[in-house]
Amino acid sequence: MDSCTIDTYNSYAADFAAEWESKQPEASDLYAIVKRYFRPGRTLDVGCGSGRDTAWLKRQGFDVQGIDASTALLAEARRRHPGIQFQAASLPALEDIPFTHFANVFCETVIMHLPTHEISAAVRRLVSLMSPVGVLYLSWRVTEGADHRDDRGRLYSAFSVDDVRQALRGNEIALDTREISASSGKVVHRIVATASKSRLEENDNGTSRRFC
Repeated sequence: MDSCTIDTYNSYAADFAAEWESKQPEASDLYAIVKRYFRPGRTLDVGCGSGRDTAWLKRQGFDVQGIDASTALLAEARRRHPGIQFQAASLPALEDIPFTHFANVFCETVIMHLPTHEISAAVRRLVSLMSPVGVLYLSWRVTEGADHRDDRGRLYSAFSVDDVRQALRGNEIALDTREISASSGKVVHRIVATASKSRLEENDNGTSRRFC
């Protein structure tokens, strides 16, 4: 993850948490997608922030844990949502997060904070977390033209959706849409990928762990 972006989230964690938890409208469109595609089982919220969506997933009955690169946001998440497991981890490496372990991998508006050259590796790492019958929900805020930083220093990378699709090759794309988020009001691209039969065969051959 971009270090300046992490520093921003650490410096303003309480402000961001208050915005996401109390000021933004409910993410009704996002939650409808999750209800449609996610399956029972272990679920990982990658880039969980304040834990808003992690807590919603838990209320829906998912066995969920959250991870984030910002230690200050994780502190907010633990304070606001006790009883949920949160830990520190950063894309694209996600060290200590097990391979092929999760029925559902949830990554809402995170990857645009990575440098462009790390996007493909991050998506492949997210795929590596899925069980052989797993589901990945992935979204990012769309940036047109060139990379830029907002007034607090957060990086927003401009990259092609084709780079993401290429990194997802070998999996089935169940949803691929660009729309305005009901929660943030920003333009986001959303993809749902499900593990394909070919990926199951790759897992049996021990090759699915190759993400770099």
